[in-house]
Amino acid sequence: MSKILVIDDEKGILQLISQALIRFGHKVETAGDGQEGIDKFDGGNFDIVITDMCMPGVDGNGVVKHIRNSRKQSIPVIAISGTPWHLESKSFDMVLAKPFPLKKLIDSIGSFGSMPTGAAVGI
Repeated sequence: MSKILVIDDEKGILQLISQALIRFGHKVETAGDGQEGIDKFDGGNFDIVITDMCMPGVDGNGVVKHIRNSRKQSIPVIAISGTPWHLESKSFDMVLAKPFPLKKLIDSIGSFGSMPTGAAVGI
C-alpha cells in the first residue's frame, strides 16, 4: 500500500482522485493548494506526489522544485494539468493532461512499482 499526496485547488478533482486511489487500498492525504501540499510533504512520508500545475500561490512548478531540493528528492511527482504548456520544469516524472481517464492515472502510478494497476478492477 502506498501513501500518496494529492495537491489540487479544485475540490471536485481532489475528491475524485482521492476516492479512486483509496478504492485501490492506498492511503491518501490531500492539500487544497501548493503551500499546504509542501507543508504536508515536509511533515509526512509519501511514496508519490500528484500535483496540479495551475494553482494560486505556489503552483505545481514550485511544488516539484521544493521536492527536488529536499532530502526526499527521489519521490516520484506526477503533474496533472489542463494547461500542460505551463510546465516550466523537466523535474516531473510524468505529466497527465486533464481530462484523463482514472485508469490512466492508476496505471501511471503503478508504473512506479508501488501499487497495483487498474486493469484488475476495471476502472
